[in-house]
Amino acid sequence: MKDPYLEVTFRHGRPIAAYYYLPRDANEKSARTRRVEPGLVIDFTAEGQAIGIEITAPGKVSLAALNAVLKELGHAPASEADLAPVLAA
Repeated sequence: MKDPYLEVTFRHGRPIAAYYYLPRDANEKSARTRRVEPGLVIDFTAEGQAIGIEITAPGKVSLAALNAVLKELGHAPASEADLAPVLAA
């Protein structure tokens, strides 16, 4: 996968969790995690490459918080449109 994308899980029409996939090879799997901002958990491969960001509390996460994490990881920022389903919570 070459471009980041967001996958959202809904319950009763409201987002309850989301996952922001970062560019990675199809065979790369999470080997460890690191909690960052409230409601964000970064997944890393065994080699230390970030492969995704779990959004465990969509109602508490802001675009600015996600973009701060993306910047720290060396990735391009997400746009408001990228996170629209989560920000609508």
